[in-house]
Amino acid sequence: MHRLGISIYPNNSSVEEIQDYIRLAAKYGFERIFTCLISASDKDIELVLEEFKAILKVANENSMEVIADIDPSVFNKLKASIFDLKVFKDMGLSGIRLDMGFSGYEESVMTYNEYGLKIELNISNGTRYVDNILSYKANLNNLYGCHNFYPHIYTGLSYDNFISSSKQFKDLGIRTAAFVNSPSAEYGPWPVSEGLCTLEMHRELPIEVQAKHLFATGVIDDVIIANAFASEEELKALSNVNRDMLEFSVELIDGIRDLDKKIVLEEFHFNRGDSSEYMARSTQSRVKYKGESFPPYNVVYIKRGNILIDTDLYTRYAGELQLALKDMKNTGKTNVVGKIVDEEIFLLDYIKPWSKFSFKLKE
Repeated sequence: MHRLGISIYPNNSSVEEIQDYIRLAAKYGFERIFTCLISASDKDIELVLEEFKAILKVANENSMEVIADIDPSVFNKLKASIFDLKVFKDMGLSGIRLDMGFSGYEESVMTYNEYGLKIELNISNGTRYVDNILSYKANLNNLYGCHNFYPHIYTGLSYDNFISSSKQFKDLGIRTAAFVNSPSAEYGPWPVSEGLCTLEMHRELPIEVQAKHLFATGVIDDVIIANAFASEEELKALSNVNRDMLEFSVELIDGIRDLDKKIVLEEFHFNRGDSSEYMARSTQSRVKYKGESFPPYNVVYIKRGNILIDTDLYTRYAGELQLALKDMKNTGKTNVVGKIVDEEIFLLDYIKPWSKFSFKLKE
């Protein structure tokens, strides 16, 4: 099951603001929270614990899983040990993320903690770190993986590095997470904040497109907003993202026929197994609406991302919906009835044989 999450930073806002943000995110179905004990460790430790307990009480009341980023210095400051993680449980945490790991043995021991706390590992480094931990017979049930985020522009992960490092965890059946950037949010855990995301290519994209992409890769289970505070509009937009299949945001042409509109927006679409490099073909509509009339009325040049419906001039193909994967000439027998919004065109690369997909009118 795919989940959505937010991030909170007690160093940068009041306890009350954060509690309100948690309640708002919970209202829209968010289930995870990332927080950072590393940046908070400069404060008096008793004050840190007091603030976190007040915040996490609200998180737990709203059934939110909370994982805090730590490093060995936080461990020492809180007088925790690999054999005793009680201080993190008492704070109300669901797990800890090891920004800087240990040797492998220590992580394996922690996965057997008596409190069931999740031990989350840094995915982004792309080393064989997780294999080393597993060589010490770690408890896979308590292992998570989570990417870094990057506040400095142009320092985010390349796509290839992101995929290869994520697959190391995903192939082992370990739950994975990555971060998206909220354009409206003001800060993260560090002073520099030029957007906050895992993948560099996401930095300027709308937040829901970032999430669609992460889910479409098939290597990420949970999507977390890295910076705070995301707007209610953004939380709502993310909550409406289809996490199980690609749902393209589309614009339909003026004057589209009612039946064509119904086919685009209401019918179930999947690409044929014998797929073409030029188009994704959703053929069930031509079967369901056989005998209906599909006259030509917008037989213009076809561009990548166009939504097509074959006309009666194609006889047995009439009523078939297609999604253009490449630019191509129109034979004069196919209506162009709409298009995917520009910022989602790149998501066409994730339409494979038998892929399911749907369309939603751009809001």
